[in-house]
Amino acid sequence: MNMITYEFVLRLFVAAMLGGVIGLEREYRAKEAGFRTHFLVALGSGLFMILSQFGFDDVLAHYERVSLDPSRIASQVVTGIGFIGAGTIIFQKHVVRGLTTAAGLWVTSAIGMTAGAGMYVLSIATTVLVLLCLEALYFILQHFGTRNITVTLVLQKKKTFNQSCNDYAIRRLLLIPTR
Repeated sequence: MNMITYEFVLRLFVAAMLGGVIGLEREYRAKEAGFRTHFLVALGSGLFMILSQFGFDDVLAHYERVSLDPSRIASQVVTGIGFIGAGTIIFQKHVVRGLTTAAGLWVTSAIGMTAGAGMYVLSIATTVLVLLCLEALYFILQHFGTRNITVTLVLQKKKTFNQSCNDYAIRRLLLIPTR
């Protein structure tokens, strides 16, 4: 193996480890996507980034008129992770769950791509910020608690719900006081 291959392996290792660290935090909190999911998302994203940057050098060497955009594969990774993230979001009993998991997968993918591009300091700094965000939010919610707000709408006349909402929105927009 030459030095470039060692560099690629190091990039994949860093991507996988950083994703795994985030996954361990999510696993510890018993969230839907844990260590393995975050590890694999970061590893795959790192690999796609390396492939995007260096995987087509032989094509460019043989054909002078071919030009490639290395950001195309990276942009498709973002789309694919968005699809996976959307699958983790659940609306159940008037509560949306999984948004943090989806966002965590999205940022883990970005961390993997950043490590795959060889930007180690940026990927490590982002991982630290993600962990600070997740842990700080956990302790803040533990300290202050969460609040549930229930809104009940009672219609006096036989208006549709949509018409009542539209009337309310127009009054708020025009700053007309409600009765």
